[in-house]
Amino acid sequence: MASIPCEAFSIIRKAPELIVPARRASGQVLKQLSDIDDHQGLRFQVPLIFFYKNNPSVEGKDPVMVIKEALSKALVFYNPLAGRLREGLNGKLMVDCTDEGVLFIEADANVTLDQLGDAIQPPSPYLDQLLHNVPGSDDIIGCPLLSFQVTRLICGGFILALRFNHTICDSYGLIQFLNVMEEMVQGAEKPSLVPVWERQLLNARETPRVTCIHHEYDETDDTQDFLTAMDPNDNDHKSFFFGHKEIQALRDRLPVDLKSCSTFELITACIWKCRTASLELDSDEIVRVSCAVNVRGKNYNMHLPPGYYGNAFAYPAVCTKTHILCENPLGYAVELVKETKAKMSEEYIRSMADLLVVKGRPRPIFKGNFIVSDNSRTGFGEVDFGWGKPIYGGVAGATSIISFYVKYQKSDGEIGKLVPIWLPRSSMRRFLRG
Repeated sequence: MASIPCEAFSIIRKAPELIVPARRASGQVLKQLSDIDDHQGLRFQVPLIFFYKNNPSVEGKDPVMVIKEALSKALVFYNPLAGRLREGLNGKLMVDCTDEGVLFIEADANVTLDQLGDAIQPPSPYLDQLLHNVPGSDDIIGCPLLSFQVTRLICGGFILALRFNHTICDSYGLIQFLNVMEEMVQGAEKPSLVPVWERQLLNARETPRVTCIHHEYDETDDTQDFLTAMDPNDNDHKSFFFGHKEIQALRDRLPVDLKSCSTFELITACIWKCRTASLELDSDEIVRVSCAVNVRGKNYNMHLPPGYYGNAFAYPAVCTKTHILCENPLGYAVELVKETKAKMSEEYIRSMADLLVVKGRPRPIFKGNFIVSDNSRTGFGEVDFGWGKPIYGGVAGATSIISFYVKYQKSDGEIGKLVPIWLPRSSMRRFLRG
């Protein structure tokens, strides 16, 4: 279904305000981030977007007021999110728990949800209007750690767009906070899952020792990377759906011993191989794929408490040469992706924290790197503030080197994974030709 033109889409916004915790904390506290949290590779903002239908059962309720009140109540238990980041000795980040609040914008749009059509899937052409960037609010230091905009639609539905500072939490930490907001809407007085700070659990060891190979932090000259330097007006941002038919077609191209690979491994191998070919890199250039791997739970023996909401992942990388990746069959890329995931262990993330401290918190290598993060099981599509589950809820799109996989249901009911990709226009044309 076609979307309405951007020029026909208009929004009236009220002045931004700061939502503070419903009960203020006593005294001002400085809380250090972990060594996994505060490296350069996470010093950016991540936008998400949620589309909700009109629900007659909540007629008379204003989503702006409902979400604003839930936000204020949830911040009582997540007090650091209402603070501001400061930079300490040697660039170490810490949260100054000032209770200054979270940025919030109330808005109204002149459209119905149906009129938005395909624009509800990432990337939304209206994101800049649905998540207004208040001047001076998007820096990492000294700015709100969360920004919300709730936009009412003339059909009675609404859109929630938000942006979070990635150094303060990852997607699992954010969904934990949104779930508490949901519980506050339902009348809870406290969270069912108590939030845990304890960022020291993912600090470097007292005597740092880099025991693993971390290709994601290889030292190279990133100044020649045209992707990170490309003109934002000369790029194309599209999403690609992988349902049962698409997955089976790819799986049929694999040798017998690889046919049991996971859907994530298959999609990542396909996108990485096709993306690399579309960029027309030098045949001997080193290319990498980095897969974000969550270390919560029992698999990695990290002993993180269930309520831990800091960044708890690493993104191991493997590398090869452009011509080797492009000339080999799909199975070669699948094997490399499997190797990437297999690298993850407790020792790997400990070694990564040590490396970050020893080398002064470098960012991961950008040149020739493709980073993927599977958000399809995070739970963003389940967040219900009383209007039911969103038609779409999740990350709003890709960056030049990062693709976030999201769960998506097509209009015919088919459920699959949607993969947003950001490429130069000429590369996107080659990508679409396959």
